[in-house]
Amino acid sequence: MADPELPPFVHDITAGCRLTVRAHPRARRTGLAGVHAGALRVDVAAPPEGGAANRAVEAVVAEALHVAKRRVTVVAGGASRAKTVEVEGLSAAEAAALILPLVS
Repeated sequence: MADPELPPFVHDITAGCRLTVRAHPRARRTGLAGVHAGALRVDVAAPPEGGAANRAVEAVVAEALHVAKRRVTVVAGGASRAKTVEVEGLSAAEAAALILPLVS
């Protein structure tokens, strides 16, 4: 059951948390850009070719959550704008506390 206190794009899992992300490749700027349709919007300058945009999304999320890049992985939606990103070792509540001030 989802925690009513958490935003809809953050979910707890056993080893950490998962984020529902809406990626926007070839953006002018790279960074968190708010919430779009219940997903965390991540703008990246990288093109959606050869996995470059996925790696950029992982880097943006890692920087926002103050974790190492190796702890952030795109686990679903590799060829889509709608992605699921898994963050190892960080609870959903901790992730929400770090992300919400950046997107509000």
